[in-house]
Amino acid sequence: MNALELLRASLPDEARDIKLNLSAVLQGGSGAALSQAQRWGVAVACAAATRNAALLEATLADAAAHAEAPVISDALAASVVMAMNNVFYRFRHMIGKPAYEAKPARLRMNRLGQPASRKVDFELFALAVSAMNACESCVRSHEKVVLENGLTDDHVHEAVRIAAVMQATAVALEIKARATAPVAA
Repeated sequence: MNALELLRASLPDEARDIKLNLSAVLQGGSGAALSQAQRWGVAVACAAATRNAALLEATLADAAAHAEAPVISDALAASVVMAMNNVFYRFRHMIGKPAYEAKPARLRMNRLGQPASRKVDFELFALAVSAMNACESCVRSHEKVVLENGLTDDHVHEAVRIAAVMQATAVALEIKARATAPVAA
């Protein structure tokens, strides 16, 4: 049994739908738009973005069988870069002042332009994490890039489905941890 399957089996009854969805979104199969590497890269990036150690550990363990090291490295890097960018660009979008838009970001994000694997895949990972982090301007920007570089709406849709399920899995794990934690007196 793989690591995510063990983790999935441990989810509480309240997460029954998530148990089923976690298995479904990571299987792929015929008709799936994402390659194995893309699917697992998105899963790793999103698991890292949830900040849930158990979910990230299990996802990394299983991803090693489905994606090469540069893809996993890019997925982790996308999660980290988007942790920064999503805060910065979400602020600019929310505040809506031209004065902030005119100021240079002056934030290093070289990995975005020089990924270890395929640029379009890095952008897809960044898109999924940006969807989780609710950064509209980043979602729009990365979606545009992935579509301009040969991916389709189906690729984007599958990536965001994975993001949604990974986020829900992290919430279910937190519920489980709190439900089983001893109550302080």
